[in-house]
Amino acid sequence: MKVMTLSRPSFYPWLIVGLLCVVGCLNYLDRMMITTMRSSILAEIPMTDAQFGLLTSVFLWVYGLLSPLAGFLADRFNRSRVIIGSLFVWSIVTWFTARATTFEELLLTRALMGISEACYIPAALALIVDYHRGATRSLATGIHMGGIMIGQSLGFVGGWLAESRTWSYAFGVFGLIGVGYAVLLALVLRDPVVPEKNTLSTEPEPAIRFTEALRDLFSRRNYVVALTFWGLGGIVSWLVVGWLPTYYKEHFNLSQTVAGLYATGYFHTASLVGVLTGGFLADRWSRTNPRGRILVPFIGLVIAAPGIFIASSTSVLPIAIVCFMIYAFTRTFLDANMMPILCLIADQRYRATGYGVLNLVACIVGGVGLYAGGMLRDADVDLSRMFQFAALTMLISAALLYTIKPKPEDITPKSPEGDFMHLEDSASKSPSGDLGG
Repeated sequence: MKVMTLSRPSFYPWLIVGLLCVVGCLNYLDRMMITTMRSSILAEIPMTDAQFGLLTSVFLWVYGLLSPLAGFLADRFNRSRVIIGSLFVWSIVTWFTARATTFEELLLTRALMGISEACYIPAALALIVDYHRGATRSLATGIHMGGIMIGQSLGFVGGWLAESRTWSYAFGVFGLIGVGYAVLLALVLRDPVVPEKNTLSTEPEPAIRFTEALRDLFSRRNYVVALTFWGLGGIVSWLVVGWLPTYYKEHFNLSQTVAGLYATGYFHTASLVGVLTGGFLADRWSRTNPRGRILVPFIGLVIAAPGIFIASSTSVLPIAIVCFMIYAFTRTFLDANMMPILCLIADQRYRATGYGVLNLVACIVGGVGLYAGGMLRDADVDLSRMFQFAALTMLISAALLYTIKPKPEDITPKSPEGDFMHLEDSASKSPSGDLGG
């Protein structure tokens, strides 16, 4: 894969981050606000708790199953066009969600949203690390993930609009907003400029192939370990995000609006601060320690586990709020650094594909966890017990993360910037012998 050089103004890499922050916000707002309007939806479309859990689960399953292929499209073709197309299509689907009148129609729109949204995250993160190399990589990805946190924190707007108007009103409005923003992105979003091939070279650059990408990724022990701890983290994240509004509402006798505010507004505000902090600390630590981008999220997970355990064990609302916020703050250190970690262990040609496979595993097991949560609730199992199990799962994930150790012998001393921390711009086991990440 050819090294990319930038011919655009120096602020353009940060403009890319800013533009994609808004897309990330819409991405998660459109998918998550349904969890805060449960009562309003059930009033118009009767369903069991298991069926309501299935609405999010089917989104995750479809989203996850298509993520590897979606990531491959971003590696093989133009990342910017993949991003714009994804936003446009899922916004149309969001608008159609407002027209659903039966459980089956609602389930279909959630599946279609999973298809369209699958193309966004791998392409967006890959585009960001294409523009941000070395000392700004974790912070840049952290800022983008911050846009996602803002979208999640605004999820309570769905519950509020559902109570003040109708549950379908919010889907219609945000669908139209997304269509308009896709048009704007088409005018300004571009991939990095790739320098022309050396005219003395007669061999064409080999095309990126899906099967070869998967074979390369799964040949790396560190990638398989990353896949495992990321999947376990997906169980925890989706279980908490999907059922936290219900937990607050039932355990502390709150209204749907107030429960949604605590479960999204407070929670994801802490996530926003955490993802920015995690990116900043990892960038700083990586200047002196090659494993800085690994150690920062490891410490975050170790702190987050007891936070969620205490939050789900107390009967005091302020303690629960604070501890869930601690969990949200430190858990997102990993979100800021997952793509930078992937850049340390995967060929740069397959970054988006690699992240797509990570999404596949996290979403499949996360969807299973959400659906199982609904089934357990139908069997009168308390949400507190589910969250306490999630805390233990998080500790296992942290232990696996700590074992990732990129091999020094895979690192070439020749990097464009000339020091070890910028070796993240080339790929290990690539034809040139460079190290990814």
